[in-house]
Amino acid sequence: MTTTRADIAASSRSTNTGSLAVLFAALLWGTTGTAAHFNQDVSPLATGAFAMGVGGLLQAVIARPNIMGCLDLLMAQKGRVLLGAVCVVIYPLAFYSSMHLAGVAIGTVITIATAPLAAAILERLFGHHRLTLSWYISLALGIAGVVMMAMGETATHGGDIAAVSSAGDPMAAGSGSMPDTDWQRLAGIVLGIIAGTTYAAYSLIARRMMDHGTHARAAMGSLFGVAGFALIAGLGLSMLVADPRLFATPGNSAVALYMALVPMFLGYIAFGFGLKTVAASKATLLTLFEPLVAALLAVTIVGEHIAPLGWLGMVLIAVCLVIQVKPKRPEE
Repeated sequence: MTTTRADIAASSRSTNTGSLAVLFAALLWGTTGTAAHFNQDVSPLATGAFAMGVGGLLQAVIARPNIMGCLDLLMAQKGRVLLGAVCVVIYPLAFYSSMHLAGVAIGTVITIATAPLAAAILERLFGHHRLTLSWYISLALGIAGVVMMAMGETATHGGDIAAVSSAGDPMAAGSGSMPDTDWQRLAGIVLGIIAGTTYAAYSLIARRMMDHGTHARAAMGSLFGVAGFALIAGLGLSMLVADPRLFATPGNSAVALYMALVPMFLGYIAFGFGLKTVAASKATLLTLFEPLVAALLAVTIVGEHIAPLGWLGMVLIAVCLVIQVKPKRPEE
């Protein structure tokens, strides 16, 4: 079959639409940090488990006709479905734990920087996707930008953090090291790597299922439905019993429902739509838009301050995203 100019143009438009869908998902995900700021003493694990669990179950509900239509394909790929669901379960637990142990900046940087690298490695190991020079350039700019943003945040708040640590620990002023804190930070970094890898893994699994004929909604709905059931039936309910503050106030209830319905439900619908035409390695790179949105909201709504280095990092991330969403030539 001969590929015409019209076919190439249509494919390019489809890819661009998919990229915009992934960016929209990242925009919604970027609001979670600001939303969680308005929670009152709620465990981040409880929020994450509830949000991902409810969001996943809702995805399965709206995808039910597509799941039933692709039931034979899903049964034939049940190994992928289960593996993808396990990755979906692990991702939020590892991500929120990473931020709790290593700090929001370090946990976010490690997770987001790991995801595109892990996706590229997995695609090279289990597929034949060719990475372009523009992807490598974008990756370098994006990771540098995220690191600069984290350093900018640390430079802004580092003095306050150090003061609080010294005031809370009488040994801090006299000792040059804090072994327990170092181990916690190391554990947080490891969990961030796990979070980024599982995020890349379930993205690649969903894309592979779509490549084998599974409808996008069926692929995402099956992965997130199984994971959502596990989170709600297991950790979600136990956290609600152990930490009932998730719905203790109207504000906490609003945040929990927002996290479940908007970033986790609507966001992942958009992400699944984008995965139909965008490779997992590119999709994970595009989600570098998330920390950019999160930082801007933190400044404008929460009232945080970012050092000039952090603003430079935002510029690098913006350049990275422009490279990825610009129209590609046919040979790319």
